[in-house]
Amino acid sequence: MTQNHSTEDSGLQESFISHLYELRDRVIKAGLAIIIVFVSLVYWAPDIFHIFAQPLLEALPAGGKMIVTDVTGSFFVPMKVTMLVAFLIALPVVMYQLWAFIAPGLYLHERKLILPLVVSSYSLFIFGMAFAYFLVFPTVFKFMASYNAPLGAEMSTDIDNYLSFAMTTFLAFGITFEVPVVVVVLVRMGLVPLAKLKEIRPYVIVGAFVISAIVTPPDVLSQLLLAVPMTLLYELGLLIARFYIPKSSTDDADEAKNPDSQATSN
Repeated sequence: MTQNHSTEDSGLQESFISHLYELRDRVIKAGLAIIIVFVSLVYWAPDIFHIFAQPLLEALPAGGKMIVTDVTGSFFVPMKVTMLVAFLIALPVVMYQLWAFIAPGLYLHERKLILPLVVSSYSLFIFGMAFAYFLVFPTVFKFMASYNAPLGAEMSTDIDNYLSFAMTTFLAFGITFEVPVVVVVLVRMGLVPLAKLKEIRPYVIVGAFVISAIVTPPDVLSQLLLAVPMTLLYELGLLIARFYIPKSSTDDADEAKNPDSQATSN
């Protein structure tokens, strides 16, 4: 009996160690993908930062420029931006390595669900960042610049502060655009019924405005630019989730609507 237990323990230990080795290999491959893309782009780091800062540069008055208040800021800030771009480009490889690691432990129906979710999550995150870059940034910067003219103040932003602002905004809008995926997962996994998600719609709208007030600059325009898409994306998630309702939930709903048919069959 003791020998059997020791054999099982040793087998579990070997399995755990083999999983650790596989995880290490997957992490190394994902990291190498990011590094390779970063090294390929590092020569164009100043150009990448210029594109990254274009929405602000266009909002500056004639002759206006961004400033550097840190001695090493002019070097490290473009490097950080380039690393962000490299991560976004290599993200499909990172997701594939994650998928390859967890796939053997999933059921077939779970594998069929995860792949579309991963693709849609990546696409929606990129769309969220693009929405912030092409619409939110120009609108907010021009709106804020209009306040400086009456004050006679010169609008000059440190590149490090701009990077911090842009990263926060990108993250906020990228996560916001994941709302449809979250709704579909909640319904498909049976965690929250679709009817309940429709019922709490007013609370979601209020929550969207509260969140936008926290993560965006303190002006009504930028808050609306985040809260309104979040609300619309929640409605989109509700529409898509109708096609992912678990069969058991559908059967229960049909039985609740037609109790007489169930009695007749019995």
